Amino acid sequence: MKILFCGDLVGRAGRDVVLEQLPTLRTEMGLDFVVVNAENAAHGFGLTQKICEELFEAGADAITTGNHVWDQREIIPFIDADPRVLRPLNYTSGTPGRGSSVVKARDGRTVLVVNLMCRLFMELLDDPFVAIDGVLRSHVLGKSVDAVLIDVHGEATSEKVALGHVCDGRASLVVGTHTHIPTADAQVLPGGTAYQTDAGMCGDYDSVIGMQKETAVAKFRAKVVTERLAPARGPASLCGVYVETDDASGLAIRVAPLVLGGRLLPAWPSFLPPREGVPK
Repeated sequence: MKILFCGDLVGRAGRDVVLEQLPTLRTEMGLDFVVVNAENAAHGFGLTQKICEELFEAGADAITTGNHVWDQREIIPFIDADPRVLRPLNYTSGTPGRGSSVVKARDGRTVLVVNLMCRLFMELLDDPFVAIDGVLRSHVLGKSVDAVLIDVHGEATSEKVALGHVCDGRASLVVGTHTHIPTADAQVLPGGTAYQTDAGMCGDYDSVIGMQKETAVAKFRAKVVTERLAPARGPASLCGVYVETDDASGLAIRVAPLVLGGRLLPAWPSFLPPREGVPK
């Protein structure tokens, strides 16, 4: 399978770049499955049913979230009803929605999508290591599902790396979100799981992790909240991770970061046909 994961989508700038690029990328890259983390899509805080529907229309197959999932309260009935939209798996029992879901690709193959949240420097949810072990025992890669994609939403790189190794050999891709900065460690782990510590964000990088820099800097300097943080509105980068899997085992064959548009240096998988204007 050919799979694309798009990192945290921040505000209108992030929405626009994903909605613009994704239909073309599905064709150009021959994508079989696309996941988008959209927890910051609604003016930087949470997401709405309308945004989810726009992303599905553009080519997303599943949507993950994180610690901002409940910022727009209207999402609660929708996330409870649509299995393609996930909240973190390790919320306590009884929380609306679901943290994992088996979603069908357009060709009928099955993909287990898991949304996991870390605990270091974040909200103390249930143990993510215990939670992911339970899901991966129930859904075996290459047997009950064709691919397993795990979004690890967390602050600490060490915790994300540890979860990557715990899932190695049992998942197609483990990719981090939340810090909004793409890391340079895309690799296939020894057991065959593709991994990157953070996919980065889809948003304007002339900012403080997607938010207008003047307000964010003033908050750090003065420690006084004078106005609400708002997403930066300049040209956005689409940041994500592309992975190809073996059809028989579901394990990764190769993985590469993807960066298009905006201020960041572009990145395109070297093993794919070149894209005009994007150096290999």
